[in-house]
Amino acid sequence: MTVSRVAAIDCGTNSIRLLIADLDPATGEITDLDRRMVINRLGQGVDSTGRLAPEALERTFAACREYAALITAHGVGPDRIRLTATSASRDAENAEEFTAGVREILGVEPEVITGEEEAHLSFLGATKELAGTDLPTPYLVVDLGGGSTEFVLGIQDVQAARSVDIGCVRMTERHFTSAELPTLGQISRAKADIRAALDLAAESVPLDAAGTLVGVAGTVTTVAGIVLELPAYDSERIHHSRLTLDQVREVTGRLLSSTHAERAAIPVMHPGRVDVIAAGALVLLEVMERTGAADLVVSEHDILDGIAWSIAS
Repeated sequence: MTVSRVAAIDCGTNSIRLLIADLDPATGEITDLDRRMVINRLGQGVDSTGRLAPEALERTFAACREYAALITAHGVGPDRIRLTATSASRDAENAEEFTAGVREILGVEPEVITGEEEAHLSFLGATKELAGTDLPTPYLVVDLGGGSTEFVLGIQDVQAARSVDIGCVRMTERHFTSAELPTLGQISRAKADIRAALDLAAESVPLDAAGTLVGVAGTVTTVAGIVLELPAYDSERIHHSRLTLDQVREVTGRLLSSTHAERAAIPVMHPGRVDVIAAGALVLLEVMERTGAADLVVSEHDILDGIAWSIAS
């Protein structure tokens, strides 16, 4: 097979991301031509209202217009574009407004994928380049998003997967909205919520069976950047770095006790993550404690890369 140029778009609860890449199915190599992210917060208020907010839709459509221009500039044909939408647009009563707007701007039908398909794509993106390494298997990929978190266990193929409704935006809106610093009571209730969701995940996925725990998405990569004390976000330094349980515990405690201004001043912090990173880190900590993993491999390659490979397959 020849090299294929594709455009993959992942529209999640907190961000919408674009990857334009050349893929070589023969070697498994992916060459980025453009990779970028916009914090659109599509899931704003969905947990409480059941609807996509007008301003959230407009932020999303503005990002789609920007991405459409880039896709055209790189010469990607319409049959080589795939946009998948995840937790927020699964939950919303007015999801058709989102679908119609994206279709008009990008000329493709957005796919509101199931949590199970989201999990499979995350696994593909996160593990494709791990083949041939000495990392013990099976891999347990944890995709910690804005509205949901996916757990996927497998080696070359997926053996078990489950999506549960815990994510940095959803946990923040449920538990951490009444004060700048969450109270001990709020933290305790958030932990109980997370642990109940982990119980659900464990019904489908043996969470303690992983040879290697792999973490993907913005919460995980941001925590990694904090642990590495990077002066600015550096995806090359973060990719395939390792986080120990003690490091995640320390950073989580620091974030939960930091003001908005203190979190915003962290060099690797994206402005769109400042208000949700503490809840996200708490989810990550609870996941690591539940799995019993001593450490976690951080991957910058995730569902976006999985979407890209799904186009070329």
